[in-house]
Amino acid sequence: MSLERTLHHFPLDPASRQVRLVLGEKRLAFTEVQVRYWERPKALTALNASGLVPVLVETDGDKQLVLCEARAILDHLEETVPEPALLGREPAERAEARRLLAWFDRKFEFEAGGYILHEKMEKRLLGLGAPDLHNLRQGRDGLRTHMFYIDKLLQEREWLAGRRLSLADFAAAAHLSVIDYCGDMPWADFPAVKTWYMKLKSRPCFRPLLADRWPGLTPAKHYDDLDF
Repeated sequence: MSLERTLHHFPLDPASRQVRLVLGEKRLAFTEVQVRYWERPKALTALNASGLVPVLVETDGDKQLVLCEARAILDHLEETVPEPALLGREPAERAEARRLLAWFDRKFEFEAGGYILHEKMEKRLLGLGAPDLHNLRQGRDGLRTHMFYIDKLLQEREWLAGRRLSLADFAAAAHLSVIDYCGDMPWADFPAVKTWYMKLKSRPCFRPLLADRWPGLTPAKHYDDLDF
């Protein structure tokens, strides 16, 4: 019996998007279960006590493996499905990819993405009222700071961690794509980042993300345009 994978996720969650992109890039079939994680459904907390997504369940006959949260899932996929290699083939590449994974999941989230997504997405989902303009401004300022850094990396490299596409690119694209859905990406000011993103956006693994929609959250007009 072949291995079956089920991904419990929220479509506009950057961590969930990282896993979806990697599953797609490795051409691994999976069944999707979309979760309103903020409601803490029992089916989710039974799998992951933290109540967070993503959760990947692998079923092989009567054996089941439950993998919780993005980094653990990505490490598992890289170990069990090593091709295509997405963490780099040389120690220096792997170290840089890991550094940038942590950068986007911690520093970028804390200084930029967290502010924007809370004000423009989570508040709508939770019915918490209008966005706080001060927080939005702080998030947008932080975003520009990070965009300058990403632009600098891409002036020196073909991909974020070096010569090869890696998990670092998928982590960055996952975070930026949700902000792009909200219409807050300053693409015009960062042409190198835009060109990099267009290359990623054109990959087959990205297509399901471009089809994502959520009630009450309308994407920017250019969101699913490959030549924006």
